[in-house]
Amino acid sequence: MSWFTPTSPSSTLANPKPSEDGGFIAPDRTARSQCWEGRDSFFVCLEKNGIVDSVKEDAKAREHCAPELKEFEKVCASSWVTYFKKRRVMEHQRDLTIKKLAAEGATPMEGSSAGGAGAAALRGK
Repeated sequence: MSWFTPTSPSSTLANPKPSEDGGFIAPDRTARSQCWEGRDSFFVCLEKNGIVDSVKEDAKAREHCAPELKEFEKVCASSWVTYFKKRRVMEHQRDLTIKKLAAEGATPMEGSSAGGAGAAALRGK
């Protein structure tokens, strides 16, 4: 796993620095911000090209969004890249499910602090 460590305004990836306990030092606010900007740029390109799952459609994503993907992979840890790609698909599927339920006439449940639908059902709502 490699963490981005800013070294200059143009910044390049550096090897992660180990902490005293043998783990690695987490990226700072600037590095996280650059990662999110790279992610957002890549996702905009995916959206323009109708690509939802850039993991399954890797070849298509690399063909249409190569510069954005290269930057995304440069400024983010590889585990973050994988996480964000998978999360994008999950959020897309969630949104489709919500739209489908709304089209079927489902109504949103009242918010609860814990327990979700099961707790609401038990309370008789």
